[in-house]
Amino acid sequence: MSKNAAIFYAPDGYRTSGKKLMGRQAAGEGFLKAFIQTAEVDTFACYSALESEFKYFCSQASQWLGANHGKKLKWIPHAAHNHLEDVGCLYYPAPGVGNLAWRRRFHNQRAYSICGVTHTTASSGVMDSLGEFLTSPVQPWDALICTSYSVKKMVEVLLDDYGNFLEQRIGSKPDIPLQLPIIPLGVDCEQFNQNIDANRARFRKEINADDDAIVVLFVGRLSYHAKAHPLPMYMALEEVHKRTGKKIHLVQAGWFANKGIQDGFEEGAHNYAPSVKHHFIDGRRPEIREGIWHASDIFCSLSDNIQETFGLVPIEAMAAGLPVVVSDWDGYRETVRDGVDGFVVPTVMPPPGEGMKLAQSHAEETLSYDRYIGYSSQVVGVDVPVCADVFEKLVVDADLRKKMGEAGRKRAKEVFDWSNIVKSYQDLWADLSERRNHADELCKLDGSSSIWPVRNDPFVIFEHYATTLMHDDASVSLVDGVSDEDVIKMRRQKFNDFSQSMFVDDSEMLKLLGFLRNNPQSKVLDVKKLFQGFKQHRAQMTLCWLHKCGFLIIPHNSYKNPPYSHQ
Repeated sequence: MSKNAAIFYAPDGYRTSGKKLMGRQAAGEGFLKAFIQTAEVDTFACYSALESEFKYFCSQASQWLGANHGKKLKWIPHAAHNHLEDVGCLYYPAPGVGNLAWRRRFHNQRAYSICGVTHTTASSGVMDSLGEFLTSPVQPWDALICTSYSVKKMVEVLLDDYGNFLEQRIGSKPDIPLQLPIIPLGVDCEQFNQNIDANRARFRKEINADDDAIVVLFVGRLSYHAKAHPLPMYMALEEVHKRTGKKIHLVQAGWFANKGIQDGFEEGAHNYAPSVKHHFIDGRRPEIREGIWHASDIFCSLSDNIQETFGLVPIEAMAAGLPVVVSDWDGYRETVRDGVDGFVVPTVMPPPGEGMKLAQSHAEETLSYDRYIGYSSQVVGVDVPVCADVFEKLVVDADLRKKMGEAGRKRAKEVFDWSNIVKSYQDLWADLSERRNHADELCKLDGSSSIWPVRNDPFVIFEHYATTLMHDDASVSLVDGVSDEDVIKMRRQKFNDFSQSMFVDDSEMLKLLGFLRNNPQSKVLDVKKLFQGFKQHRAQMTLCWLHKCGFLIIPHNSYKNPPYSHQ
């Protein structure tokens, strides 16, 4: 059983140094670093489109492994996906494994497993890719890792609804063929416990927070329409200041997509939390991402957005030893234990059926994705009075903050450390490997259907366009006087050389031309027999190309009846 997987790799999915730092990138980099550092495998395989991407993969891996690591780094180009069989599994850092299952079908459906993972599932593109699980050739040895029970439930609801439609449409409701294991995202706990005192002193000095002040921290993309609306946090902290008289600093470490969003945050802070000292800092900077936690006393993230599925920052805060205040929302409720690691604040949303106008407008593309999730979040409420009450408890009680922070640190280490999560991934890949050996194959290739119906052989789909087809029993002859030099010159022409990889190479071309000269009126099959395996296909295509270029004659008596007539 293989516990390894080739990594479907594009640098954007595994680095946090870009201008737009997204949760999927932080999770991707964290996973890959942990996998490289902790997985007990001999070879790390990179499945990428470009060799330059593989080189970037090697630079990341070498940085994390250190010198003299003794591991092998292997490149599998997209065009050579049959070599994924050597590894046993392809890990894809997104949900859309259906398309990859179609690609695998060109090779061998049992050759390897495909394992995706959820991040946001609210976009139309992702929802479409989830629906493809019921119509694509995914197998029981494939999996979509759900990072929370909440997102698994969402996937199941979507697939059940789509299955009901397919039952109406074609008379049968498909099963969900692939596995839907729940494995959370992880955190490098050790990273959050370095230079604690120095970082605390440095950052508190930078924001001018004295020892008596309470610093509340939010980390993440600063987007009121796509991440977390700040109003409940502002209002609750303002109320806590009024009740306790404590000096409260709110640090929001992240980044704004544009000036308009920044103005919205700053305006709201001024109007609804005027007694709180506000600090907006660039959370994309590595020193901020690593050190700002230690300057803080409480972490807060009141997510209210349907694009969220797990929520990485609360477990990062727990790893840093901070008590957390989070909304009772999707994966947040599965990571933070209310009253133990922090507090979970109730949320309210409209009942089913009230969002159909939003769904329709988004489906009709009169409502952008940003507005779709933004409008949805505007009617998700976080209980501000409860939020103020739990903030107050933490603000006035240093012992409670310490107790909850230590509980969270322990939970992060025991449950969410990447070293544990990587083991869960590898155990899953081993289970999928076992299933490949024993589970029944779905949608077998038995000749009754094409490999990929909507990506079929163009000469099947468009067979009726031509007058005739160059079948194996067709007679072919070289035009008198055609020389080898004529043919080679023709294939070097700019309007031809772009496609020459389809055909036999130069030496094979000379062999083919010599045969045709010595054997006038040869059959196509006779020419193809000069070659073995896939080269027979190239020989067939070469004969068609030679005919296109005027070098080859097909006698009219070789023409078969056209496969289609409009009459």
